[in-house]
Amino acid sequence: MRIVFMGTPDFAVPSLDILVKNQYDVIMVVTQPDKPRGRGHHVTFSPVKEYAEKIGLPLIQPIKIGEESSIEQLKQLNPDLFVTCAFGQFLTSDVLAIPKHGTINVHGSLLPQYRGAAPIQWAIINGEKKTGITTMLTVLKLDAGDMLLKEEIEIDDEITAGQLHDKMSLLGAELLLKTIKGVKEGTITPTPQMECDTCYAPRMTREVGEINWNASAREIHNLVRGTNPWPGACSYIKNERMRIWKTRIIDEEKKSGNIPGTVLDISKEGFLVQAGKGTILIMEVQCDNAKHMTVNQYICGHLVTAGDSFGKE
Repeated sequence: MRIVFMGTPDFAVPSLDILVKNQYDVIMVVTQPDKPRGRGHHVTFSPVKEYAEKIGLPLIQPIKIGEESSIEQLKQLNPDLFVTCAFGQFLTSDVLAIPKHGTINVHGSLLPQYRGAAPIQWAIINGEKKTGITTMLTVLKLDAGDMLLKEEIEIDDEITAGQLHDKMSLLGAELLLKTIKGVKEGTITPTPQMECDTCYAPRMTREVGEINWNASAREIHNLVRGTNPWPGACSYIKNERMRIWKTRIIDEEKKSGNIPGTVLDISKEGFLVQAGKGTILIMEVQCDNAKHMTVNQYICGHLVTAGDSFGKE
């Protein structure tokens, strides 16, 4: 089976790798154009490009996959199947019409829930107890194609979006392999998605990570985990912007006369802070232009006392 693989970030690499290691004929890799990143605006390659070049796979990086030149290039390959995994571009009807057996997408949620760009992060932020991978047939509507296979994974109370991402990327690769085998053997019956059950997972922005201290301790804890490693949950204390990387819920129900965001106690373990409902322990932080550190390290060089408050300045 002649396969064109389309993907860009780290999440997609295990899916490409498993195809290669299982002797599938990956005739072309398609990834996003190189982009300048970071403070120095240095041009960096996508993880998928780095992998493809390392093992010598043919590679193209169209600005728009739906452009006529890209379509002609893909047609000339005479592919049997397209596989997409976090590619980052919309496939037009002309593109979807090229492969003989359609396009299979590896998506990081239990569809029809969490269609969109950031399903892993939003599942944690919204307090889901489980998520998973769905393989599906790609159609013109975002993440709305018929489902092929699903695999669930539990979301524990401490896992971050970055940690869950890594687990799910491996799970996605294994499920992709099962899906292609099932498609070849005709053992999978596509299942339409129920539109009434859909919810969306929009792209992450810096604003998503801004902590509202009127929220419950549980909601704040989930936000911290769901925005780690990017964009990070953040707040201000004593006019200093602080990212909060690790928290623990101390109490989920307690309400007091303290204003939400008030530091109730300081110890080597962290800052005990009043939420809108319950209390939360802040354990690891990072201020602008500083290193990630524990609160115990932070208080060695910063004066914070009980009664000080987190919140926007």
